[in-house]
Amino acid sequence: MLSIFKNLFGATDNTPLKNAIAAGAFLVDVRSSAEFSGGSVKGAVNIPLDKIQSQLAKFKGKKNIIVFCRSGNRSSQAKHILEQNGIQNVINGGTWQNVAHLVV
Repeated sequence: MLSIFKNLFGATDNTPLKNAIAAGAFLVDVRSSAEFSGGSVKGAVNIPLDKIQSQLAKFKGKKNIIVFCRSGNRSSQAKHILEQNGIQNVINGGTWQNVAHLVV
């Protein structure tokens, strides 16, 4: 059951997330542009969930990718879409606030 929770809402152990951020991960906020404009993670790009499929080229060749949103639900879906399209090293960061407090 815990693994389901982790898959939906991001890992409870932030070590992989911290390590990916330290290594210069590609930070992607999958919320709407209106939500993104209200505040996000420093250095993040906004690719709304409904645009992920059409923006796959932006993810190619990235060593580490962290996706996040408001609750962790859309980022879980984004991670799944990316992995279905052969993009690896995707971490569901959960909420944007969870990721923001790890970014310096």
